[in-house]
Amino acid sequence: MIKRRQLVTGIAALSTLSTAGCGWRLADVRATSKNRGSRDQLNLYTWTQYFDKELLTTFTAQTGLKVLADVYDSNDIMLAKLQAGGGGAYSVIYPSDYMVQKMVNKGLLNEINHARLIGLDNLLPRFQNPTYDSNNRYSIPFNWGTTGLIFNSEVLKNPPEDWEYLWQHQEQLSKRMTLINDVREVMGAVLRMLGYSYNSRNENEIKQAYEKLKVLKGAIAAFDTDAWRNQIVAGDLLLAMCYSADGVKLSQEYPKFKYIIPKSGSSLWTDTIVIPKTAPNLDGAYAWINFILQPEVAARMSQRLSIATPNQAGFDLLPKKFQKNVSLFPPESVLDKCERITPLGKIEEVYERYWTELTSS
Repeated sequence: MIKRRQLVTGIAALSTLSTAGCGWRLADVRATSKNRGSRDQLNLYTWTQYFDKELLTTFTAQTGLKVLADVYDSNDIMLAKLQAGGGGAYSVIYPSDYMVQKMVNKGLLNEINHARLIGLDNLLPRFQNPTYDSNNRYSIPFNWGTTGLIFNSEVLKNPPEDWEYLWQHQEQLSKRMTLINDVREVMGAVLRMLGYSYNSRNENEIKQAYEKLKVLKGAIAAFDTDAWRNQIVAGDLLLAMCYSADGVKLSQEYPKFKYIIPKSGSSLWTDTIVIPKTAPNLDGAYAWINFILQPEVAARMSQRLSIATPNQAGFDLLPKKFQKNVSLFPPESVLDKCERITPLGKIEEVYERYWTELTSS
């Protein structure tokens, strides 16, 4: 499944990309890698949907580096593995925006040397100095999107417009809807619906969101981030909370499914590329980032994986129809109502306490 955020797919078109342009710089890694072993190999730790064999094959053709990828479906799983000492083999990791902040605070990331990058100025202005990482000091944005609802328009004739729809149509949706298995996304969506911030630090507001979810709990089929896709296609579900890349991809495959961003607001997220301090192959890590920054690569990945690229030069290569897909590239009027999830320190324990009560009851 996409994101955090789809079944593994091939980007066959990537294999036809020219090795010209940035290719010469990527190939430098072979000359600068003096030690064998890990220097001949690049290990990635990435979201399930970002693993693609054709992408890895193209990179290997340009650099001579063999690429191995391990995957995860949760930022927390990734962080736990690193903190337990299991991340020493990885030279590149793909955390989400708020997790970058946490990893920096824990001293887990290398500062990125911009002098070794090609194409950083291709990024859209809003991604060149993001709030979660000033001046991209520790991370390079890879993909961005929103969180919303996907539904079966052939059955739900009165389409959802906001989160409140779940409560208003609770009987019809009973055991035929799912929410993401993510405390900050689910609690944040309800907080936003109630008129509060996705990042509320007010315990009374957090409790109100919990009480609201308790009312809905009996009608929820599952708290699930991935498996809902097959279930909604099979007709077992009518609606699911999901990430935009998942929703857009499914709606392209099956037009009866529609993705919407709730009008009261939602989360705005960015997945990034970082280099951990324990990276055994720094040359390879920089070569990978330069590869991903190539406009042609960014455009192909955006089309084939239905992900929103932060690369302006890549965006300019997309077909007009793709550029105008407001579910993938929402207008500013929609984005203005969205918030980035941010680390909240000790108050996150309150979120976790209520989440445990909700999901275990």
